[in-house]
Amino acid sequence: MKRVFLLFISNIVLISLLFAQEEVKQETKNPESISESIFDDESQEKLHFGGYGQIDYNQPLNGGFRENGILDVHRLILFAGYQFNSKTKFITEIEFEHVSEVYIEQAYLNYQLLDNMSVKGGLILIPMGIINEYHEPPSFNGVERPNVDKNIVPTTWREIGLGIDGRINAAALRYQIYLVNGFNGYDGAGTFRGSDGLRKGRQKGAESYISSPNLAAKVDFYGISGLKLGLSGYFGKSQSTLYDGLDESDNDAVATADSSVIGISMIGLDYRYSIAGFNTRGQFIYGKFSNVNEYNMFTGQDLGESLMGYYAEVSYDIFHNNSSVKNELTPFFRYEKYDTHNSVVTGMTADDTYNMTELFFGFAFKMDRGAAFKVDYQLYKNADESKFNSMLDMGIGVWF
Repeated sequence: MKRVFLLFISNIVLISLLFAQEEVKQETKNPESISESIFDDESQEKLHFGGYGQIDYNQPLNGGFRENGILDVHRLILFAGYQFNSKTKFITEIEFEHVSEVYIEQAYLNYQLLDNMSVKGGLILIPMGIINEYHEPPSFNGVERPNVDKNIVPTTWREIGLGIDGRINAAALRYQIYLVNGFNGYDGAGTFRGSDGLRKGRQKGAESYISSPNLAAKVDFYGISGLKLGLSGYFGKSQSTLYDGLDESDNDAVATADSSVIGISMIGLDYRYSIAGFNTRGQFIYGKFSNVNEYNMFTGQDLGESLMGYYAEVSYDIFHNNSSVKNELTPFFRYEKYDTHNSVVTGMTADDTYNMTELFFGFAFKMDRGAAFKVDYQLYKNADESKFNSMLDMGIGVWF
């Protein structure tokens, strides 16, 4: 994997140098995240601050039963960026979840190596799908993030790593490729399971360990006005504490350690299209695992052999053609389908309760690009249920 990574990097650098002298088509500048917008070209300040957050209300509406709603300051993120010089920046996000939980969501040093290429090192968002990179609440429809991103991707997925982020404007392409730390699959107990796949294995840079590096990459195409297409990939193995201090001549110990690891291959396809107030987006994520039977037998877990999820969404800004109204009112509809037991190993029965279908109807009222009030009504059921359950969600989202 290291040789492939180095070969890819060298080829990308060569291509970037070849195109550097040509007149190129530039990507339309429309920041989609804080890390893209915080460094204002007109500002002379070196230290920059920002943030985003969401407050949610979730009310189950299942017939025949009365259930309490949940009110939650779901997340509040404080963003800081420091510009050392014209080529060197440090970016970090400090996240508070549910008031009492504190995380670091990003913390990386960015150095501009060429006009259209930067080197990144630190705690990095894995470029898989849409929401994992662009998850500021006013930027997506629905009170909560799509469940495909939560249960399949799994958002917010970040690990410590090193790599490059660049553009080949002549081909209307943005590329990212990183060597990163892998999922914690075993630290005295198995962390992967059928109900939520890889989610419990995210190390998040918190005293994380590494037994083998993983490769994460993405290519985005922006050559058609209003359209963005993305292709993501992630390949490697999970990590295991059993490799720490392992005597490589002890065949039994090596075999035991190998049983605590799975191979991971994940691909993602996504699109976003916008024209005249109409917007649509969607994505497809598929993950395939190896050594699953050995892992489940060793850990007692029920991890599937593959997981899969996709969604498609449409929305329209009602006020788009009314120049006298500065706000946005955007009704939307989203269909989601995901299954963490998309396939299972021989001898194992897939759990139909992990196979979910969801429908979302709602709207967002934006007082400003960075301030939104959201409402949605969701219908959801698993493959073992004959009728849909329902939920009413309301919330506010901000980005500044």
